[in-house]
Amino acid sequence: MFSRGPGIAGAPVPLAVRMRPRSLEEVAGQQHLLRPGSPLVRLASDREGTQAAVSVILWGPPGTGKTTLAQAIAHSSGRRFVELSAVTAGVKDVRQVMEEAMSSRDLYGSSTVLFLDEIHRFTKAQQDALLPGVENGWVILVAATTENPSFSVISPLLSRSLLLTLEQLSDDDLGILIDRAVTDPRGLAGRFTVTPEARAAIIQLSSGDARRALTALEAAAIAADSDLGAAIDPDELDLDDVGLLDVGDDEDEDDDEKASDAGDAAPRGPVITDELVSQAVDRALLRYDRNGDEHYDVISAFIKSIRGSDVDAALHYLARMIEAGEDPRFIARRIIISAAEDIGIADPQALPIAVAAADAVQFIGMPEGRIPLAEAVVYLATAAKSNAAYVAIDRAIADVRAGAFGRVPKPMRDAHYAGAKRLGHGKGYRYPHDHPIGVVAQQYLPDELTEVRYYEPTDHGHERDISARLDKLRKIVRGE
Repeated sequence: MFSRGPGIAGAPVPLAVRMRPRSLEEVAGQQHLLRPGSPLVRLASDREGTQAAVSVILWGPPGTGKTTLAQAIAHSSGRRFVELSAVTAGVKDVRQVMEEAMSSRDLYGSSTVLFLDEIHRFTKAQQDALLPGVENGWVILVAATTENPSFSVISPLLSRSLLLTLEQLSDDDLGILIDRAVTDPRGLAGRFTVTPEARAAIIQLSSGDARRALTALEAAAIAADSDLGAAIDPDELDLDDVGLLDVGDDEDEDDDEKASDAGDAAPRGPVITDELVSQAVDRALLRYDRNGDEHYDVISAFIKSIRGSDVDAALHYLARMIEAGEDPRFIARRIIISAAEDIGIADPQALPIAVAAADAVQFIGMPEGRIPLAEAVVYLATAAKSNAAYVAIDRAIADVRAGAFGRVPKPMRDAHYAGAKRLGHGKGYRYPHDHPIGVVAQQYLPDELTEVRYYEPTDHGHERDISARLDKLRKIVRGE
């Protein structure tokens, strides 16, 4: 089942490595980067290795094809290809590549493609060593990173490279990869039958990560070939419904007998089921479709639990989303919205904490990102609640949409451009800082809205203090 590498012990090569595409045509997903004439396609299609090309930085989550794209370019392009990892390479290695690339250009007239994996792990000094080669065209840099290049790559290198953003693979993309791995001679070579439920389970567990999908498939295949797989009774599988029946071609039976016995036929090879996938990857198969009803049900329950101050329920739904592979950026965005909508000014620290959690997730990634997310959720769920600011802006927008607005009062209008003062703009404006308490009686709203009140603070948390202060402010400013 497993191909073996050329090593001394002949260790098996992981399925994810064996199934790595050999050309851009085999790449699943990232089609927005592979349109005809795109930088990656031009780089890969240059069989002579002599056309001008721009350096690129590939930014995306793990398992989205950064290394795959680089190696597909290596197989397709006529250029010399060198691969370094920022985990093991140093300045000396970079300079050696640059010297060899310069010699290759001068002697043979061909350029070198340098693939640098995990460039965010390079220090500033190490990245500086790349600049001469990139700027002078000795190398065409193809760098990969899972972290935001704006924070992890030096500005001179960014300005000399094209930033390409990879997206998480869709469920359809993952399905193509799984189906190919099941049938391809490099993969499982058609020796296994994968039920639709198992296929869907692998896609669900993978969360857009191709490497994770192929690793889970391989683990399930190993289990299917072992005692774990033998423990599953094929007679209990509804093979007729899932379309996995494979009628044998026993020469001793005629066609009528084959047709009548089709319901008793066994699938081709060991069967990989969703239960087997769950056991093989040692984690529960959550019922959570990132694009379906369960996605909306769980996020709805999550937000309502924070709003209702049930911290345990909020953490439960957070855990379900994390384990189901929900995009942590989506979770962080919902936490920020909850902080603004449901906590508001009752606790002014809620929104900064939510934003800080989102920044932390972006900076450190998962699985560590679960910790700042949990901190934010605990803070929000236990904080005082008020939706007064949220209600206030919606009231104001409703008035504007309904046409309830008028001209800006002349004292409030801009008086900085030529001719403004002649029109009376700014005349009569009272500068609050010129007065002892910093607040003056003055009309700020249009004449049509002088009596309107949008913001009505509650008595919860910090808004209790704001409520008392707002009453005093309105008495001074409006004379109420």
